[in-house]
Amino acid sequence: MSIRRLPSHLVNRIAAGEVVERPAAALKELVENAIDAGATRIAVKLGGGGTDLIEVTDDGCGMTPADMALALERHATSKLPDEDIEGVRTLGFRGEALPSIASVARLTLESRVRGADGWMRLVDNGAVEHEAPAALPPGTRVRVEGLFARVPARRKFLRSARAEYAACLEIVRRLAMARPGIGFSVEHDGRRTLSVQPDEDRPARVAALTDRDLAANSVGIDFEREGLRLGGVAGLPTFHRGIADHQYLFVNGRPVKDRLLIGAIRGAYAEMMPRDRHAVVALFLDVPADVVDVNVHPAKTEVRFRDPALVRGLIVSGLRRALDEAGHRAVQRPSVGALGAWQSEPATPGDPPVWGAADLLDRTFASSGSAVNDRRPTFAMPPPMARAEPAYAPPPETIQYPLGVARGQVAKTYIVAEAEDGLVIVDQHAAHERLVLERMRRAMAGGGVASQALLLPEVVELDEPACDRLEARAGELADFGLDLDRFGPRAMLVRATPALLGSGDVSGLVTDLADELAAYDEALSLRERLDHVAATMACHGSVRAGRVLSVAEMNALLREMEVTPHSGQCNHGRPTWVKLAHGDIEKLFGRK
Repeated sequence: MSIRRLPSHLVNRIAAGEVVERPAAALKELVENAIDAGATRIAVKLGGGGTDLIEVTDDGCGMTPADMALALERHATSKLPDEDIEGVRTLGFRGEALPSIASVARLTLESRVRGADGWMRLVDNGAVEHEAPAALPPGTRVRVEGLFARVPARRKFLRSARAEYAACLEIVRRLAMARPGIGFSVEHDGRRTLSVQPDEDRPARVAALTDRDLAANSVGIDFEREGLRLGGVAGLPTFHRGIADHQYLFVNGRPVKDRLLIGAIRGAYAEMMPRDRHAVVALFLDVPADVVDVNVHPAKTEVRFRDPALVRGLIVSGLRRALDEAGHRAVQRPSVGALGAWQSEPATPGDPPVWGAADLLDRTFASSGSAVNDRRPTFAMPPPMARAEPAYAPPPETIQYPLGVARGQVAKTYIVAEAEDGLVIVDQHAAHERLVLERMRRAMAGGGVASQALLLPEVVELDEPACDRLEARAGELADFGLDLDRFGPRAMLVRATPALLGSGDVSGLVTDLADELAAYDEALSLRERLDHVAATMACHGSVRAGRVLSVAEMNALLREMEVTPHSGQCNHGRPTWVKLAHGDIEKLFGRK
């Protein structure tokens, strides 16, 4: 077959495949153009998740009619005045965004330079249809309608309107986070969903765009080394999330997703948070242009550093120093006055309760969801404090039980038990997490998990896409005993929780479920999604590390582990218990 030149319309569509794979990608290019044009306010309007309408209006420098014509040609740009492609400081510069978008949609470009008249140019799927004078304030307005309407092979691969809208909102959120001096607003289907004003300081802008609680539960970062500067905010180790989507990374004001940076964050928080949890951070790395390559990805979302070790060390050191300066700070807790409002009934001196394993399982680690009381461990007596607990009943014989008999608790986390053939150490949180998950699975197989109504419904504030995901799965979540309704654009109203979990951290549970649905909703089957939901709920309903348990409660946990399938590993694949055989112990002391 002979070699031939492709026609221009096909070349543009091929370029569009690189630049505009979905509405969020087109929106990213248009908003970046507005930022590079010096805008102080950028307004975004979306329709149908961006597939029906994307409109970006800015108050930047604007374009003359001649510049508008050039802007719609491939490889025409104003962002490389001296052809120094390695030293580019703008967000985009290839000059393919507008012609690529115009080749697969109906694009209306309007612009006006200050002191001049405005002009409009209409391009319909690659063909210029109309141009004329236009009335608009100084700046530029780009309107994209019917994206991929004439390319059905591309349109059928788009996700739902809600999912595409969520991706668009995330693009604006990241760009707005990087530019606190610019005001941003987003409207979707005629409703305002995001609005931030210019001139906010960086921590305030980050908190406004992520989680309003972050401001009170984070530390500022300002660290410099060898000409590289790291700024931003880092959540306290106790302020974490279930997925890593709440880590925002920027290099020279450009939002990026980089494995090196993510790995450095994980290293900085190592040993300070559970392995299955992720820090909430917004890091802004400013480096000389010659030490970073921004041309390794068509969408400019990946970068390559000349000295990766220096960058990683900068991030780890900067984060560690900021977290060290936080001292003993942890996530903000209720005030002492609020906690003092709770009362507990004191135990009667000299009359300690005698609990059997069955009573404890019913009281503490409930195996059915029929009760409506809080099923978490409660203590009528002061917990044992580093001492042997008096035996009110004869201790059971070790020979009867594979996991042995509880002899104590170490670091308020590990149960130490003596078995006939050795010493058993149990991670109480990991073990109980698995037990709760298996109970939920059995309840689901039997028709659903029983609910426990909250005395007062609780409002949980989230961003709109998270609420959309939860609302779409409300029926499935109800089968797990979680009854929730939409409560405005950015909140969910929780009326009941699974009885197996008790009245724990409702807000944390709902937030983590929204994160899980974001990470796995489309990629997994219904059964797999339900397992993820059950695992997340089980984690929130489990006995936490740091909770002091009585000997009777420890034995009750061991007995249930012995009769529960898969109890040897937690929901995340980690072991729940280990055993040191008598021979292993003897080797440790040189007896063998």
